[in-house]
Amino acid sequence: MPAWRASIRGRRDGSKTDRSVALVGIIFVLRSGIPWEMLPREFGCSGMTCWRRLRDWQTTGVWARLHRVLLERLSDAGHLDWSRASLDSAAIAAKKGGAETGPNPTDRGKPVTKRHLVVDRRGTPLGVRLSPANRHDSMMLAPTLDAVLGVRHGRGRPRKLHADKAYDHGRCRSECRKRAIKPRTARRGIDSSERLGRHRWVVERTLAWLNRFHRLAIRYEWRADIHEAFVILGCALICLNQIRRIC
Repeated sequence: MPAWRASIRGRRDGSKTDRSVALVGIIFVLRSGIPWEMLPREFGCSGMTCWRRLRDWQTTGVWARLHRVLLERLSDAGHLDWSRASLDSAAIAAKKGGAETGPNPTDRGKPVTKRHLVVDRRGTPLGVRLSPANRHDSMMLAPTLDAVLGVRHGRGRPRKLHADKAYDHGRCRSECRKRAIKPRTARRGIDSSERLGRHRWVVERTLAWLNRFHRLAIRYEWRADIHEAFVILGCALICLNQIRRIC
């Protein structure tokens, strides 16, 4: 983790706070959903200090590296299946608005953020992106695929991609083929909805896992980078739970 520099006022904000203590406080806020200022003093770290650590570690890419390390551990144990991937999105209310929010066309124009997620065959989160609610899902297929983190071992790219009818566009299929991925998109007016969830249910389950972190069920952060940091940390914790269960 990066070393701390003196602030503009000459103070070293939170310099005496152990980094592991700050990490515990961040995870507690993620799981419980409490406001930063209500973080119990028993943690040995103030809520504002934890917020600064979350912000700075997101800027330096700490959370993405943590996610990649855990994916590599799953890959080394043979529990990262690239043969089939699934992609889907979920909309969450954004109470304070901010970047990467937009009016929800299905809920009287309330500010909403979409969370786009791609997972492997077992439901392990591989990459995530945020977008406003008024941006069509098909426009986020390529950015979400590019968000998939590369690992040291294994193919490092899904071989097949399953998605729902929202991605039934020639542009989406072309973007998959450019990345050497075979698209398996449900076709509008052709495929029956009875079998659409045969392979895609894993991504819906992972999206539900993310919502179990109370800070992610509703977006309270005005800054998009803070909310994205929480989302990436949530994906890393899901990977950690899988490592504890199957490795």
